[in-house]
Amino acid sequence: MLEVNNINVAYGDVQVLWGISLKVEEKEIVTVIGPNGAGKSTLLKTIAGLLHPLKTPAASSITYMGKRIDGMMADRIVRLGVALVPGEKSIFPQMTVLDNLLVGSYIKKAKEKREESLDMVFKLFPRLKERLNQQAGTLSGGERQMLAVGQGLMSKPTLLLVDEPSLGLQPTLVSKIFETIKKVREIGVTVLLVEQNVYSSLEISDKAYVLENGRVVLKGAGKELLDNEHVKKAYLAI
Repeated sequence: MLEVNNINVAYGDVQVLWGISLKVEEKEIVTVIGPNGAGKSTLLKTIAGLLHPLKTPAASSITYMGKRIDGMMADRIVRLGVALVPGEKSIFPQMTVLDNLLVGSYIKKAKEKREESLDMVFKLFPRLKERLNQQAGTLSGGERQMLAVGQGLMSKPTLLLVDEPSLGLQPTLVSKIFETIKKVREIGVTVLLVEQNVYSSLEISDKAYVLENGRVVLKGAGKELLDNEHVKKAYLAI
């Protein structure tokens, strides 16, 4: 479904990603783990079209469903079926839960299926239906993360890019967020997840990549990486 091939990305003169390659198959959960500053969020922004790879002598590309998307504007990539969930940063705190969800369905194909999408989101997140007319800024941290994921799903994506969904949540809510990610896959949406909660994310992942200093240093099945000595020592304190 998604193939990232040898991309390099910079902010001005500072290069952040170096020769990144990864693959995501349809209906997989694929996780990218790594320390702060490794370039994980930059990778998602680049796939979503908010950033663009550097032009280099070596061949590089981002391909989604057989179509080159590197260099495309973000709105075109959304129309192809890719949605980025940047956590609470996508939420409009002064707007209601309903209005925040409707913001996610601005493209034509999503507008035509708003009622269907709302029904799907409310089945995934009954709490959001209970708070439909409440201002998003008054929701709990866990509820805001649910709203961010629901907002992303309103665009009718086939690939959901999810950035740090458990960030800042109390431990009792973290497990609910990962259950939600599994449910998103169950309804047929492929997930590329960036996450610092290494154990929980690898547990639910079909495969995973370890990103350090802007480079992929390890890859493999999620549960295989849980047994990797470097992962255990660097990320699980084992």
